[in-house]
Amino acid sequence: MPIFKRRSISQLGKKKDNVPEGLWKKCPSCSEMVDEITLKQRHRVCHKCDYHFTLSAPERIEMLCDPDTFEEIDANLETVNTLGFKDYLEKVKGYQKKTGLKEAVVTGRCEIAGAPTAIGIMDFRFLASSMGSVAGEKITRAIEMATAERRGLVLVCASGGARMHEGILSLMQMAKTSGALARHADAGLPYITVLTHPTTGGVTASFATLGDVIVAEPKCMIGFAGPRVVKETTHQDLPPGFQTAEFLKEHGLVDMILDRSNMRDTLGFLLNFMLKGSNKKAA
Repeated sequence: MPIFKRRSISQLGKKKDNVPEGLWKKCPSCSEMVDEITLKQRHRVCHKCDYHFTLSAPERIEMLCDPDTFEEIDANLETVNTLGFKDYLEKVKGYQKKTGLKEAVVTGRCEIAGAPTAIGIMDFRFLASSMGSVAGEKITRAIEMATAERRGLVLVCASGGARMHEGILSLMQMAKTSGALARHADAGLPYITVLTHPTTGGVTASFATLGDVIVAEPKCMIGFAGPRVVKETTHQDLPPGFQTAEFLKEHGLVDMILDRSNMRDTLGFLLNFMLKGSNKKAA
């Protein structure tokens, strides 16, 4: 007769339901379970395979800007439903509530390693960071502020492309942002783009690829159309790694690939170096 008797599952009592959610994340790349505290400390980069999780705009501000230097501009600009697209404003309000943002882009003044900078950050959580008229206007105003105040400019890009709910008004933002960037370049001021996963569509075809220096995060997807669309259109087998940051660096579109741990220091070095040269020309 056994001394100890194994308990059945029913004898273990009621299942605990007070364990907080969101304490652990499963890495999509290596399937490792990573705790939220470690992810936050590493700027949401997997400690095992270096997979870069999506960062929100506030998290990127904390990662890139010198402490207590970020000052948001145009925070109250909001989308209107000019074309009368069904349920568009309801969808926007839903994303506002979900993300705490008014729009897909956050812009402002800051310093990066002491360099005076205008920064714009696209947040993929907000309608896939699609570029509508307000997103384009906020980016354009940030560029114009950088030019007027002789600041360096950094745009952190992530987007599913133009916002279909706004039709031609969305596509017009490509020309508007590019025109502002031309004036910024004429003033001899530096512009750096940081491409993150994914950067596609009209954003790629305009301001995302116009930087004096184009930086990308590891393994992020960069392209105009998706690989399936490209393959169906060209009827060609695509090369390995097509549209990844590494592939585009090898073929000359991307200048450098940076891990998040090195991002602020490298951007600060580039901005300080380039601003020094632009200030000499201005003098």
